[in-house]
Amino acid sequence: MEDYHKPDQQTLQALRNIATRLRINSIRATTAAGSGHPTSCCSVAEIMSTLFFHSMKYRPEDPRNPNNDRFVLSKGHAAPVLYAVWAETGYLKENELFNLRKVDSILEGHPVPKQQFVDVATGSLGQGLGAACGMAYTGKYFDKASYRVFCLLGDGEMSEGSVWEAMAFASYYQLDNLVAILDINRLGQSDPAPLQHHVEKYQRRCEAFGWHAVIVDGHSVEELCKVLSQPCHQPLAVIAKTIKGKGIAAAEDKMGWHGKPLPKDMAESVMKELQSRIISCNKRLFPAPPEDDTSPVSLRNLRMPSAPSYKPGEKIATRKAYGMALAKLGRYNEHVVVLDGDTKNSTFSELFKNEHPNRYVECYIAEQNMVSVAMGCAVRDRNVVFASTFATFFSRAYDQLRMAAISESNINLCGSHCGVSIGEDGPSQMGLEDLAMFRAIPTATIFYPSDGVSAEKAVELAANTKGLCFIRTSRPENNIIYNCNEDFHVGQAKVVYKTNDDHVTVIGAGVTVHEALAAAEQLKKERINIRVIDPFTIKPLDSKTIIDNARATRGRIITVEDHYYEGGLGEAVCSAVVNETGFTVHRLAVSQVPRSGKPHELMQLFGIDRDAVAQAVRKVLCSSANAK
Repeated sequence: MEDYHKPDQQTLQALRNIATRLRINSIRATTAAGSGHPTSCCSVAEIMSTLFFHSMKYRPEDPRNPNNDRFVLSKGHAAPVLYAVWAETGYLKENELFNLRKVDSILEGHPVPKQQFVDVATGSLGQGLGAACGMAYTGKYFDKASYRVFCLLGDGEMSEGSVWEAMAFASYYQLDNLVAILDINRLGQSDPAPLQHHVEKYQRRCEAFGWHAVIVDGHSVEELCKVLSQPCHQPLAVIAKTIKGKGIAAAEDKMGWHGKPLPKDMAESVMKELQSRIISCNKRLFPAPPEDDTSPVSLRNLRMPSAPSYKPGEKIATRKAYGMALAKLGRYNEHVVVLDGDTKNSTFSELFKNEHPNRYVECYIAEQNMVSVAMGCAVRDRNVVFASTFATFFSRAYDQLRMAAISESNINLCGSHCGVSIGEDGPSQMGLEDLAMFRAIPTATIFYPSDGVSAEKAVELAANTKGLCFIRTSRPENNIIYNCNEDFHVGQAKVVYKTNDDHVTVIGAGVTVHEALAAAEQLKKERINIRVIDPFTIKPLDSKTIIDNARATRGRIITVEDHYYEGGLGEAVCSAVVNETGFTVHRLAVSQVPRSGKPHELMQLFGIDRDAVAQAVRKVLCSSANAK
């Protein structure tokens, strides 16, 4: 520690005074709101004071400046102390703190990115460190810049497995620009945390995960200044022993105060007592400015250099077309980065890795962390991020996906191996819930390409579409059905087969488009004509094309999908036509937990193959004739 310059007494006192003001403002804001977590704020007052007014380098007037150090409040319920910090910097007006949790205020109960000083929403515990890993990885390996990333975690969330996925990732990639501060205040929401104040156990765990771990008194600004100034060649875990409710005599280290604001009269007397602890000093502290060494990035208008080069009738699986499209997009756009969860030779993201190894991040079998890292890589528009694994494994990361939407994150996810059409591997590997999952997310766009051309177009469009994008790819090889110059748009379906006298509209997606086309040829021999629609995006769904074409077939619609009945294509179509009179929708989907078998056997067994489509068409026409 030869280069450590101990702060002078004036600086230390100024930091203590700031910590006291942070406590006062956290109490004031939560009491005014009538809800919130003042005791969780009080345990981290010195940590926040030291971070923001001594250790971090940033421009307080420009919170999203790309050169700034990053801060993630993983224990998001301590949001009032974060707001108090930004009031202390002058970025927020102090009287704005009185609007905490109000419907017309940006100061929500947990941090959200409508606040310029927040990069990712937190509050669902255990997720902040994964996002911080993505930011730190970007800083070290993509931006090659000097900014550091600080993440403050609570001891309660240390029980979350996702925290340890992130710990493993950070040490494996030697993220020496990452600092995790653990607020070990002993108490959880309804019980003490399992390790209570056994800080040495936290230290051993962090060290076992490859971190440099240092125990400090979390209420000593001097100790915090010292540890946060240490040069380190591995990620740093500061294990801060703190008291929950510190500064509130009646609540210090006491159960029963979590998430409870102080009653007004109690708050007044506590704030008065805290105010008396402020010792006047002549020093005003300002954050140090960052180094301007982060290059500007433009992610606008990412385009493929050329049209797809597939030939009609050529066969390719959409999962492989996805990998080829990624590699192609990456050739001309240096900010495209790709993550995978050790499935790159199945999702075909390895084709990107082979061409652009420095922009590929292997996240191993830790899907929750992969999604959080993707969010971190995408913040402040530093990268266009794609992350892939089997579609079914995204269900493990659903909370991270939900938080990505709340974070207004722009990330692209590809789920391969969807449906029973993967065959012999069986139901544990089959994505059959993924459409339902992503349809429920407000900011999601769902691409479901049916051939190589549409898969390549989906990748290009996803790179330019805000919010979460999900690309659903399949294992079977299928024919190219589109011309390479075909134009694709989000929310625009394609009519892939029609005559002037069609009896039924059949809507398939992915592999079932090909089954519907085969059924059309089969039925033509019986003089039954069907119209086949490929929706391309399941969300938003092209209701107009579906309704207009279904009208031409007297409102008769059949949907066929390699997904469970609940929440998939059929339900999306039903929602689209619910207000149309004289429309009937007959749905074909997977009705129960499937089993192993050959793809064609399983599609037949679950009634989503060409024969099932043809039979459903005959049945619908028979019902219509009987109704007459």
